Amino acid sequence: MEKIYDVIVIGGGPAGYTSAIYTTRAGFDTLVLERFSAGGQMTQTSQIDNYPGFPDGVDGFELGNKMRQGAERFGTKTVQAEVVEVSLQDKIKKITTPNEVLLARTVIIATGAEHRHLGLENEEELIGKGVGYCAACDGMFYKGKTVVVIGGGNSAAADALLLSKICKKVIVVHRRDKLRAEKFYRESLLKAENVEFEWNSTVCEILADNKVTGVKIKNTVDNTEKEIQTDGVFISIGRTPQTELFRGQLDIDKNGYIIADETTKTNVSGVFAVGDVRTKPVRQIVTATADGASVSRFIEEYLVNLQ
Repeated sequence: MEKIYDVIVIGGGPAGYTSAIYTTRAGFDTLVLERFSAGGQMTQTSQIDNYPGFPDGVDGFELGNKMRQGAERFGTKTVQAEVVEVSLQDKIKKITTPNEVLLARTVIIATGAEHRHLGLENEEELIGKGVGYCAACDGMFYKGKTVVVIGGGNSAAADALLLSKICKKVIVVHRRDKLRAEKFYRESLLKAENVEFEWNSTVCEILADNKVTGVKIKNTVDNTEKEIQTDGVFISIGRTPQTELFRGQLDIDKNGYIIADETTKTNVSGVFAVGDVRTKPVRQIVTATADGASVSRFIEEYLVNLQ
C-alpha cells in the first residue's frame, strides 16, 4: 500500500517549516519538499535584524537551518526535491518530483515570491554588498548614508519613504516621468526634503569596488548617461510569486498570488497557501511564520471532518 502523508508542505522557507512544526506537533505525519536549501529567500541575506529573538541579528542561512532542525525535532521529514507536477482536486493529492509520486491528504503551498531582478551583470554578486531588495529588512545598514531606489510602483515608493526616515539622501530612479504608486505614497515622497528623483531613467550599470559605490543611469528620452554615487541600491520592481505549478487548479489573482485569506484556505478543499505566495498586504519573515502557525488549526479541522 502506498504511503499517504497527512500533510505535504511544498517549500522549506519560514512559512513552510513553521507550518511543519505546528502540524507535526499536532500529530500529523508531515513531509517538507524543498528544492534548494532550508530558508528560501532568507538564505540570500547575511544579516537579518528584524526577526524576534535575535538581538544581534542572525544569518539567513543559519535561521533557515534552525527552523528545519526545529521541525525535524518533532518528526517532520524533509526531502530535497523539485516539484514538477501537482494534482490537487481529488481527496488524495498527488505531488510529483523527478524521482517519485507522493500522496497526501492535505497540501500546504509555501513556495514564496521572488524579488524581480534587473538582470545586470554584477547584480547577483553584489547582493548583501550594497544591493538589496527589501528596505524593511536591510534599510538600517544605510543609516545616515545615500541610497538609490529603483522603481516607481507601491513597493518602490514604500521602500523610498521608509529609507527617507533613515538615510541622509534617497534617490528614486524611475523609467517614467511620474510614479505609478498610490496617491498617499506619491504625495509623501514629494514632500520629503531628502528624496530626489531621476525621471525617465534606467540603471544600466552598478558601479562597485567589492561593494557598491554608485550606479550609471541612462535617460530614456535623450539617451544621455551619468553616474551617481551611492552607498546602496534597493531594487524595488516587484515580485514574482512561484505559482506556475498551480495555475488552472487554484484561484490566482491578477498579480499571480494564490487567493487565500487569514485562514490560509484556497478554493480547493485540503489545499492551503502560506507566506509570500498568498494574497496579503505585508510580506516579511514574521508574517510568513504567522501563517505557518495558523494553518495547522485549519488542517486539523479539515482532517477531522475528512474521516
